[in-house]
Parts: sequence; C-alpha cells; structure tokens
Amino acid sequence: MSQVHEWVGFAVVALFAIGWLWPLGALIVRRGPGERYWQWLTVAQVAAGLQAVIGIVLLLLGRRPTEWLHYVYGFGPILILIIAHTLARDLQKTQPGAKPIQPWVPFALAAFICFGLTLRGLMTGL
Repeated sequence: MSQVHEWVGFAVVALFAIGWLWPLGALIVRRGPGERYWQWLTVAQVAAGLQAVIGIVLLLLGRRPTEWLHYVYGFGPILILIIAHTLARDLQKTQPGAKPIQPWVPFALAAFICFGLTLRGLMTGL
C-alpha cells in the first residue's frame, strides 16, 4: 500500500507541475490555457484526494510518516484548492467598469503552491 502511495505521490507532483507550467506558457503567448485546463483541474483534484485517502488508510494501518510536516505537505494542497475555488468565484464579482480576473488564475497560483507542497511531501516520505 505504501508503494501505491509513493507512485500516486509522483503522479500528483507531476500533475501540479503541469498545472502551473501550462498557464505560465499561456501567459507568455498571451492566451488563456483553454477549456482542457478545467479537465486538468478535475484530474488533479481527484488525484490529490485519492492520495490523501491512501495516506489516511496507511495511517490507520499504523504506518506513520517520519516527520510531522508530511501531514501538512499532504493535506495542504486540499486546503489550497478550496481557497482557489473561493477566490475564483469571488474574483468574478468586480466593481462596475473593472475587468474581472480570469478564473483560471487562482488555480494556476494554487497549482504552483501545491506543486511545492507535494514535492516536499514526497521528499519527506521517501
């Protein structure tokens, strides 16, 4: 089971890397990331949730991480994604005449933070 947690961990890190590099590239070419970005978001959220569930199962089976920060690195991305959802919704409500911030921007920033957290979590777990 811990081998599965490790492999899903690698996948989650890669997904979050894609999640911030993709919009960075879109900004460079002065375009939005497109509709497929929302599909990426769905996959990334499911993968992060799956990774958390596997971690909880391992915890219930008595497998504890060596560092307590592993919990922060593991569950932090879920909290960050919840904040990104709130920001994406709230940033669409702007003052009259002001241009709203694109809803993918908070998720790009969240993906950057989640990439760092999950990478660090992988480092403490290995």
